[in-house]
Amino acid sequence: MSMKKGSLSINSDNIFPIIKKWLYSDHDIFIREVVSNACDAVTKLRKLALIGEYEEAEDTNYRIDVIASPKDKTLTFIDNGIGMTADEVNEYINQIAFSGASDFLEKYKDKATDDQIIGHFGLGFYSTFMVADKVTINTLSYQEDAEPVFWECDGGTEYTMSTGDRDVHGTEITLYLNEDSYEFANEYRVKEVLQKYCSFMPEEIFFTNADTAKEETEDVVETEVVEETTDNEADGDSTDAGNTKSEPKETPINDTKPLWTKHPNDCEEEEYKEFYRKVFLDFKEPLFWIHLNMDYPFNLKGILYFPKFNSEYDTLEGTIKLYNNQVFIADNIKEVIPEFLLLLKGVIDCPDLPLNVSRSALQNDGFVKKISDYITKKVADKLSGMFKTERETYESYWDDLSPFIKFGCLKDDKFNDKMMNYILYKNLDGKYLTLDEYLEAGKEKYENTVFYTDNEKVQSQYINMFKEQEIDAVVLTHNIDTPFITHQEQKHEDVKFTRIDSDITNTFKEEVSEEEMKDATDKLTDTFRKALENDKLNVKVEKLKNADISSMITLPEETRRMQDMMKMYSMMGNMDPSMFGGEGQTLVLNANNNLVQYILENPEGENTKTVCEQLYDLALLAHAPLEADAMTKFIARSNQILGFITK
Repeated sequence: MSMKKGSLSINSDNIFPIIKKWLYSDHDIFIREVVSNACDAVTKLRKLALIGEYEEAEDTNYRIDVIASPKDKTLTFIDNGIGMTADEVNEYINQIAFSGASDFLEKYKDKATDDQIIGHFGLGFYSTFMVADKVTINTLSYQEDAEPVFWECDGGTEYTMSTGDRDVHGTEITLYLNEDSYEFANEYRVKEVLQKYCSFMPEEIFFTNADTAKEETEDVVETEVVEETTDNEADGDSTDAGNTKSEPKETPINDTKPLWTKHPNDCEEEEYKEFYRKVFLDFKEPLFWIHLNMDYPFNLKGILYFPKFNSEYDTLEGTIKLYNNQVFIADNIKEVIPEFLLLLKGVIDCPDLPLNVSRSALQNDGFVKKISDYITKKVADKLSGMFKTERETYESYWDDLSPFIKFGCLKDDKFNDKMMNYILYKNLDGKYLTLDEYLEAGKEKYENTVFYTDNEKVQSQYINMFKEQEIDAVVLTHNIDTPFITHQEQKHEDVKFTRIDSDITNTFKEEVSEEEMKDATDKLTDTFRKALENDKLNVKVEKLKNADISSMITLPEETRRMQDMMKMYSMMGNMDPSMFGGEGQTLVLNANNNLVQYILENPEGENTKTVCEQLYDLALLAHAPLEADAMTKFIARSNQILGFITK
């Protein structure tokens, strides 16, 4: 063909710079776009061969090659797919934004197979100009007697087209990298990007470092010449029969048939675990997984893994990788993945997603909400089914599942409704109970109250009291439990969650009249306020069944929750924690305890102030850690008291 020059057909004079600089947020994404187009080209040719419109050779080996040359600062992409004629180059390349993939699908929609065409936009090719000063295309169509085409553009709107020199069908695209993008001629950088975007593309992809390959070829040739000379000198009649050197087999950098594309019945347990290790580089085995496989009303496949959480901080490390026809799109797209599922690890491939032109975000579409709802339902079905049929296994997973499920209930009402009856609570004996089971077991002692502890060590005194009276409580130690129990109270209006140190229940007390305790309360309040120099101290006197308990601190549930929430959201600022922490607290004194009796009988005694201070600090220690100054005084006072004993 004769040389042709022209201007790219663009609707606006300034759209090309926008494409080059702003269409894609990540410049490395151009590799995904070009390789995706190459996959399209191969898939198209496979489809034409399948429907009899192209006769492929028996030894055809379809492939995509990515070749980097650090020396020349170039990056080349080669495929042996469908190729293009001059007219097609003019239509698909020179007329920006015309989608070749869309045109092909429209033409052959009635002859479609399971093979998918990745690309849906004609702008992908132009992402190369984000990193290249010049781009060339050398292409040859599969069509009989087609003429090769060479296309060149230096990043402006001017291009040239002439006869190319390619002698096999397919396309070769070469990027002459600009100064700011030389990193993409580096072998390790290109492999990193290929691994990120192209690990599971449907056609085999091979990477070559052109400079290293050239050096190795030269070394091999030189070695063979030396060996041949040596052999001839040693034995002129020798033969190399049986000693033929075989070329090392090339290994593609991608897996063309990832696990999620298979039917769940065809996958083994070890395959799931190996895939998890490979994709997420997590060598802790997942608890279990859900294999999503849906064809109607939309096409969606994927695998969601429930990882083992070592601590509450692990819950922030989930990753859901979103794919479109095996092309990586992004991590954790909240429009598709319900927010609470982002705590999990997994892959989801949905070819029907309404992506925008850069494939990096979603267009507004009610269809996306249906996908999200479907995923939520499948997860809830899996968990509830496990509870019903494998409760022992479900219980063994609960400590890891608990933060995820509770977060899901907080964020998604539909998920909450499905999981409400399958939420477990671990009691003081380590047994797992549902809410209904806990309430049924204690209906005669605590009716619709759920007692709980959020720190078994600090609240051990209270736990022992509960055990002595055979009253059960549940253990809620995770940060998410504070908002979760409030959420549960909203969903169960007749149920109240109360921490075990919030109040002294009637079960622990002897039956006495209020008048009997009023005089003791007044006297002890005056004595303790004077000893502790705290005129606002709240004091309450009870006759507890356990005489060994001298003093306790209680804090109303509502006050404590407010404090916890303020601490969680760092709203305390520079306030003195001791001032805030003491607000609303009540010092409960046991009138049956001999130390309390001593104070009551000796309000002006020599040791009364010391005993008051010690009982107060002991009560605080059973409720929460002491502040630094208070702990220093407590230790000094304890040594002083021990000194009295040893005199």
